[in-house]
Amino acid sequence: MKIFARFAQDESGATAIEYGLIAALISVGIILAATALGGSLGNLFNGISGKLDTTVGGAALTP
Repeated sequence: MKIFARFAQDESGATAIEYGLIAALISVGIILAATALGGSLGNLFNGISGKLDTTVGGAALTP
C-alpha cells in the first residue's frame, strides 16, 4: 500500500509532461512562423538571385 501512496505523491512525471507540452507549443510556434514567412523569404531570395544573374551575366559579356 505504501508504494501506491508514494506513486500518488511523486510529481516528477507531471513535470516531464509539462516540459513536453511546452516543447510542443514552441515547436508549433516555430512551424507556424516558418510557414508564414516561407513565401516572402522565397520571393526575396528569388529576387536576389535574379539580380545576381543579371549582374554576373552582364559582367561576363563585357570584355
